[in-house]
Amino acid sequence: MGWLSIIFGALAIAMPWIAGQSILLMVGALVIAAGIMRMIWAFQAGSLGKGVLVFLIGVLTLLAGVTVIASPLVSSAILTIILSIYFFVDGLSELFAAFSLQDGKGWLLFDAVVTILLSIMIFTGFPLAGTVAIGVFLGIKLIFVGVTMLSIRSLIHKGV
Repeated sequence: MGWLSIIFGALAIAMPWIAGQSILLMVGALVIAAGIMRMIWAFQAGSLGKGVLVFLIGVLTLLAGVTVIASPLVSSAILTIILSIYFFVDGLSELFAAFSLQDGKGWLLFDAVVTILLSIMIFTGFPLAGTVAIGVFLGIKLIFVGVTMLSIRSLIHKGV
């Protein structure tokens, strides 16, 4: 499983657009399922008012999932904006934190600058950078999971 995870991670990094689109489609399907479950759950509510509210939230959730699947470019654009804002705010907070430290602020300052630059790169690649970023992040995560699995397997075989 570790090697498969590493292989799929490398493929996700090599083809980030496809990996990102796959993630968007899977998220859309999960949101649709959650919407349907909320609508079913509404019939188990204790009162009519609560049941109607839960049902309407279920309908809204279902529509959000359908929108993600029907309009992956719109979903990618929204994700790009969210990722860019997140990285920018995170970079600024790291920057302020770095300047508040007396010692050891070099790596934090470096991380802040890299994070802010990443935010700018994602935003300037709008709207497609969000999907590509998801694919690359998924690939990196899969590689780390695979390496961790192989490391644990090696430790188990050594009897540690």
